[in-house]
Amino acid sequence: MAAAVADGIELKPSAPAEDIENGAPRSVPSNGAGTVGEDGGAVVTSVVRRWKREDLLEKSTLLLRALGCLFSLVSLLVMASNKHGDWKDFDRYEEYRYVLAIAILAFLYSMAQVVRQVQRFNTGRDPVPKRFSGILDFAGDQGIAYLLISSLSAAIPLTNRMRDGADNMFTDASSASISMSFFAFIALALSALISGYKLSKQTYI
Repeated sequence: MAAAVADGIELKPSAPAEDIENGAPRSVPSNGAGTVGEDGGAVVTSVVRRWKREDLLEKSTLLLRALGCLFSLVSLLVMASNKHGDWKDFDRYEEYRYVLAIAILAFLYSMAQVVRQVQRFNTGRDPVPKRFSGILDFAGDQGIAYLLISSLSAAIPLTNRMRDGADNMFTDASSASISMSFFAFIALALSALISGYKLSKQTYI
C-alpha cells in the first residue's frame, strides 16, 4: 500500500542546502539579462564621449576663428595706416594692397563665422542648413587660409628688398602687418584641419 502511494506521488528535487539555509530558493537569472545591461551602458558611454568630443571641436574652431579675426584686424589696420609720404606709402605697391585686401576678407569671414557659432551656442540653431554647414566651414577656412599665405608670399620678397636698402618705420610696419597675417593664416589653417575632420565624420541621415 505504501509502495503504491509512493508510486503515485511525483517527487520534486530538493532545493540546494545553501538556499534552504537562506530560507528561500535561489532564483536563476535568465540568459542574456546581464549582457543587455552592459551593452546599454556601453552605448550611453559612447554617446557621451561623442558629445564631449564634438563640443571640444566646436569650441576649438570658435577660438581659432576668433584669433584669425583678431590677427587679420590688426594686420589690416597696420597696413592701412602705413602711409609716411613719398615712396613710403603702401598704396604705391601692389603687393601691399593685396595684403590689405586679403586681410579685410579674412576679417569679414572670421567675424561672420564667430557670430554664427555664438548664435549656434546660444540658440542651438545653425543659420546654415546642416547638410551644407560642414562643406561651408571646410571650404571657407581652407580658401581664406590659402589667400592669406598667397598674399604673404607676394609681400615678403618686396619687404626684404626694402629692408636691405633702408630699415625704417615703413618697412617695420609692413613687416608687422605681414606677421599678423601669418598668424591669421596659422589660426585658419588649423581651423580648416578641424573642419575637414568634422566633414569626414558628418552624416547626412
